[in-house]
Amino acid sequence: MFKHSSLYLLLLVTLSGNGVHAQPVKPSGNPLFKDVYTADPAALVVGDTVFLYTGHDEAKPPKEFYEMHEWLCFSSTDMIHWIKRGSPLNVKAFKWAKDDAWASQVIERDGKFYYYAAVEHDSTHPGKAIAVAVSNSPAGPFVDARGSALITNDITTATNITWDDIDPTVIIDNGQAYLFWGNTKCYYAKLKANMTELDGDIKVVDLPDYTEAPWIHKRNGWYYLSYASGFPEKIVYAMSKTINGPWQYKGILNEIAGNSNTNHQAIINFKGKDYFIYHNGAINTQGGSFRRSVCVDRLYYNADGTIKRVIMTSGGIQ
Repeated sequence: MFKHSSLYLLLLVTLSGNGVHAQPVKPSGNPLFKDVYTADPAALVVGDTVFLYTGHDEAKPPKEFYEMHEWLCFSSTDMIHWIKRGSPLNVKAFKWAKDDAWASQVIERDGKFYYYAAVEHDSTHPGKAIAVAVSNSPAGPFVDARGSALITNDITTATNITWDDIDPTVIIDNGQAYLFWGNTKCYYAKLKANMTELDGDIKVVDLPDYTEAPWIHKRNGWYYLSYASGFPEKIVYAMSKTINGPWQYKGILNEIAGNSNTNHQAIINFKGKDYFIYHNGAINTQGGSFRRSVCVDRLYYNADGTIKRVIMTSGGIQ
């Protein structure tokens, strides 16, 4: 039985108001959700609620590769009790995209919510691309904000691979929005105030052993750029006093997450506490690198601003 049934009823009634079917999820530690595979988490704090956005792994054995067509949304007011919000966005919303609903992040500006996501472009611009969708609600539904890709493979030239334009992360700092992304190279660029166009040149961030999955956040005057490193992937991080670097490498933040070759993190502060959200392949027996599951544990900083290594737990947030 739910420990706080009245809270669940209130959430269910409140969150169903925007037309998206909402269902409470019974708390069960890590992974957060046992009935659906979730991956590549991103999180956004809106008032007293956290909105958690994930990819949806749908590959069934014996298929051992990514099958992802939509993104999922969950919400919570305490990081323990979650509401399943369904799919706020499907790759079909981007008419120019073929498939592959890969890693994403949502950010708010001026009352609108912008969904940055990695997809596979059609044959007009072969390779991975960054899409932007928009909604008036953090729970969606989201629609294509441009009618075309924000980033296509032919405009980034630091590598000759077709999958380097993935894993977008966005920060708004002193009114200026910045987009970071990339596989094998970490790119970044300014965004215009409309959040749907680049504002200037694309630059490359100099980071050691960078693989993918950047996440940018700021705390107490420090900028933090965490990312997946190596393969199987662990999460490492760097710090800077400016958004443009130079970045000081600080080492491992999160070790290889069990039974998953990939890792992808979101870092948030919510109601005065810091959280590290990630995925692993912990669900037996069909879990693994292509059937992943999102988890959350506490994050702690040292007095000098560096971050303590994350302790991954099966109990999760208590």
